Amino acid sequence: MAEKVRNIVVEELMRTPVEMQKVELVERKGIGHPDSIADGIAEAVSRALSREYIKRYGIILHHNTDQVEVVGGKAYPRFGGGEVIKPIYILLSGRAVEIVDRELFPVHEVAIKAAREYLRRAVRHLDLEHHVVIDSRIGQGSVDLVGVFNKAKENPIPLANDTSFGVGYAPLSETERIVLETERLLNSDEFKRKYPAVGEDIKVMGLRKGDEIDLTIAAAIVDSEVDTPDDYMAVKEAIYEAARGVAEANTERKVNIYVNTADDPERGIYYITVTGTSAEAGDDGSVGRGNRVNGLITPNRHMSMEAAAGKNPVSHVGKIYNLLSMLIANDIAEQVEGVEEVYVRILSQIGKPIDEPLVASVQVIPKKGYSLETIQKPAYEIADAWLADITKIQKMILEDKLSVF
Repeated sequence: MAEKVRNIVVEELMRTPVEMQKVELVERKGIGHPDSIADGIAEAVSRALSREYIKRYGIILHHNTDQVEVVGGKAYPRFGGGEVIKPIYILLSGRAVEIVDRELFPVHEVAIKAAREYLRRAVRHLDLEHHVVIDSRIGQGSVDLVGVFNKAKENPIPLANDTSFGVGYAPLSETERIVLETERLLNSDEFKRKYPAVGEDIKVMGLRKGDEIDLTIAAAIVDSEVDTPDDYMAVKEAIYEAARGVAEANTERKVNIYVNTADDPERGIYYITVTGTSAEAGDDGSVGRGNRVNGLITPNRHMSMEAAAGKNPVSHVGKIYNLLSMLIANDIAEQVEGVEEVYVRILSQIGKPIDEPLVASVQVIPKKGYSLETIQKPAYEIADAWLADITKIQKMILEDKLSVF
């Protein structure tokens, strides 16, 4: 059987590398941000459904659970411990196969259990019995397994279920690394053990102007873990020092760090919460409004607006191609000598095999002294190898080796 010749285009990109641009903006919404909560639940539900489908039927059946809404509640936080008086409402939506060979598959039970388990891990001070209501309105579908297996035999490579594109780039800039690693450190198990007062709703915004970086951190502090304003200020100082350590490890540029800038001690205003997330106080969240699959929001870069979280990992290119683009870009940046920056864009065509995109565009900015000619062939080969092994993405997702936000 002849090898597939894929439509991969490697070209030189004529633009100023991000590190050389005068202004760079980078944002990360932490795992407890309402938008990230929506993403996390959507993805947890998809993975739980996928695993249960495999367990029962040996195959992942069709589903998309990328419609999750987080409707903010109401709380009265206060030093020493406040209360949630109106719970956060979470709506699970989308579609999933519920009737298999005329038998009922427990879509809603699996989905709600996955959402609860995710919240238990992601937002430590959230009382699942009193602080949140989870409602599943996932639409149903039905299948005949014989038909599903016959279709899989006819098309061992899944067919794209949409005409859509994914985008990835590499390497991360200094500002991007600082923003990403700061949130990950502040939400790490180790940091939480030392400072349990730090909630999970942490937003980090980076601004680089020339060779100076401003890092603005909004971190929800859990009221039951701080008895006084002095306790609160000590936690803020710990956050500052942690962020400073990340910055010093990643750049020689001057970094200014600001934590909870809306605080006004003279008026008794502090960013304290009962649960560690602003979702308790009216802040809403939706899938796709937060981080891209590399964990960042980067207006200086090419980006896709596709919501990857919750989409099925078999044929939904809105998920698969975004992850694939990122992985291809990372490998090209790491393995090919002379690459300053690389951008990857992959476009599907509905009904066509996902390993044969309509185009895979690889745009490279060579380092000074390097030419496209030395980069073109290895970059092409990396992209081609990933496309040839595209079903590996599904396996990596189900093994929790890839995050989508």
